[in-house]
Amino acid sequence: MKILVTGSSGHLGEALMRSLQATTHEAVGIDALASPYTRHVGSIADRALVARCMRGVDAVLHTATLHKPHVATHSRQDFVDTNITGTLNLLEEAAAAGVGAFVFTSTTSAFGRALTPPPGAPAAWVTEDVAPVPKNIYGATKVAAEDLCELFQRQQGLPCIVLRTSRFFPEEDDQRHVRERYEDANAKVNEFLHRRVDVEDVVEAHLLAIDRAAGIGFGRYIISASSPFTREDLPTLRTDLPAVVARHVPQFEAEYARRGWRMFPEIDRVYVNDRARAELGWQPRHDFQAVIERLRTGGDHRSALAQAIGSKGYHATVFADGPYPVE
Repeated sequence: MKILVTGSSGHLGEALMRSLQATTHEAVGIDALASPYTRHVGSIADRALVARCMRGVDAVLHTATLHKPHVATHSRQDFVDTNITGTLNLLEEAAAAGVGAFVFTSTTSAFGRALTPPPGAPAAWVTEDVAPVPKNIYGATKVAAEDLCELFQRQQGLPCIVLRTSRFFPEEDDQRHVRERYEDANAKVNEFLHRRVDVEDVVEAHLLAIDRAAGIGFGRYIISASSPFTREDLPTLRTDLPAVVARHVPQFEAEYARRGWRMFPEIDRVYVNDRARAELGWQPRHDFQAVIERLRTGGDHRSALAQAIGSKGYHATVFADGPYPVE
């Protein structure tokens, strides 16, 4: 199978290319930046380039995007050009070429303001049925691109799977108060409870989506580490997270004490991955409990693939106040 990977110089793109190169598939990368994993250098907003890249392709893994870190440094038009026009170019050329599966990497950021309950309300139980309320141009363009995927499946018969991934970036947190209060690894391990996923599990979800796309037709799936929490935990997650975690994963307390780490006092949402596990056959291996067990035996909180890729950063510029400016 010939698989086109967009954004092949990026974090997930490289992870997909590394993984695919270890299989019998032919993986072809396209990205605006050159890298050892990119065959075609250029923008997906260039329709002619996209058409050339699509020749002989059996499946598309579309990870190329402008991200949240670009909101303060790029124009809204830049986001439209890459995230909407670029996706439209890929969909049209994929449909014309008879591609058998189109997998679009979206984001849980698409949910936007729906992720933040009002003061005093329980934490949000976030499934695919929650209606997005985008809060910036990043979220708005990703939702629009998702809708284009659904339109092409319905009108052109192009099997499309949308994967709304939670955080897997290795860079420092964009929020100053998080950076000041928690070691970077501490904050990231905490996030496996509700809003983080390891890139190795993200890759597995994409490869499964290729296999299942024809049978599903169109589907949206949350791709986030499995949470130990239940709906009954939601009120207490807003007031005493450490107590809830101690009930579900009691061994975390000794490991955190040994490292001098702290649990967040509260969280405001839980991403639910039930549909991806049921319909894609996805079995994520890196959840909070698994990470704690690795740490207890001297391992790293990251998978081997995540460690191999490392941090890429989103900007060539070094900013004084964090890894990227916040709008």
